[in-house]
Amino acid sequence: MSGNNIFYAQSGGVTAVINASACGVIETARAHPELGKVYAGRNGIIGALREELIDTSFEKKSTIAALRHTPAGAFGSCRYKLKSVDENRAEYERLIEVFKAHDIGYFFYNGGGDSQDTAHKVSQLSQEINYPITCIGIPKTVDNDLPITDNCPGFGSVAKYVAVSIREAGLDVASMCESSTKVFVMEVMGRHAGWIAGAAGLAAEQDGDAPHIIVFPEIAFDKEAFLAKAKSCVDQYGYCAIVVSEGAHYEDGTFLADQGTTDAFGHAQLGGVAPTLANMLKDALGYKYHWAVSDYLQRAARHIASGTDVEQAYAMGKAAVEFALAGKNAVMPTVVRDSSSPYRWHIGEANLADVANVEKMMPRDFITEDGFGITAAAKEYFAPLILGEDYPPYKNGLPDYARLQKILADKKLPDWPE
Repeated sequence: MSGNNIFYAQSGGVTAVINASACGVIETARAHPELGKVYAGRNGIIGALREELIDTSFEKKSTIAALRHTPAGAFGSCRYKLKSVDENRAEYERLIEVFKAHDIGYFFYNGGGDSQDTAHKVSQLSQEINYPITCIGIPKTVDNDLPITDNCPGFGSVAKYVAVSIREAGLDVASMCESSTKVFVMEVMGRHAGWIAGAAGLAAEQDGDAPHIIVFPEIAFDKEAFLAKAKSCVDQYGYCAIVVSEGAHYEDGTFLADQGTTDAFGHAQLGGVAPTLANMLKDALGYKYHWAVSDYLQRAARHIASGTDVEQAYAMGKAAVEFALAGKNAVMPTVVRDSSSPYRWHIGEANLADVANVEKMMPRDFITEDGFGITAAAKEYFAPLILGEDYPPYKNGLPDYARLQKILADKKLPDWPE
């Protein structure tokens, strides 16, 4: 018989609102006396393997509430992908051992596709070895590439950040272009899916507004078409503001910014597509340029988070606990869009087996025929996701974010041999 304590872990790249999901989990669990403690993995799933469990019962109510407006992963995250059960059964058995030792009967995994795969596998193995764990996935990814859910918590805030940034930077370049900079290139995240790059297109309200060009990973990069479009923009507007996804690639699949290295998940390490494009424009057309890589800034920018995104992130954490209490297992709460204008949505659910390791790309009808902009259908999809402001409290002119004690539960098992 499994216990009534909860294990919650954050996984993969963090977001401006992942802690709002944590807040939703912990506050909802605290409101249900039939549930025990919420343990959070220190640095994600690694915390379970190492038996490093943060006991959130030591955290004040006000500190947990402050998680809602605090960016990044308050408990620590990790890029650690568990292999299949067949390849490394010992890791999964270790997880179950730790759960047993600490009377944990619920596992909430807050992450993307790889994380939902892990939660699904733990659910299967726990049944097999007769220590049933209720496994609920909590969606999170700035890339917005999880299937079934309309959108992913974390995405709306990045979308808002990049749209605001390219609008402001575009105004700057427009001011200077007569005698100085002609081109500005902003690089955004998105390895295979161009959702973030696409959302930047919301900044353009009328002809001539930035961004003039968006380079998507869904569309093979055509150098000649790109250079011709940039020249046309400079000739017409005096400058050209460009947003490029880090995953932009040529027809043969080679990334424009492939560094020849890989990350912990075996994905190609990307970065530097903005200077690549800027230099391409200078070499071909002689334009003076500036470029920027938004990198961690775009996903950490809680000061400009989308109100919709914060609300949905919290709701997903709350729903995870409610799903578990209702006896559901191996599922993930989702966002279901009822209408775009006015924007209405409700919580649905997806089986983890259907979510695991599936990437959702931008539909072709969201991208203009020339491959360098977004359509009206895309704007209708993106627009509600950046709505609303949810500013954190400020102290001495800076955002005042939560600081956790992170007190670990006493270990009960031998150390995990890494």
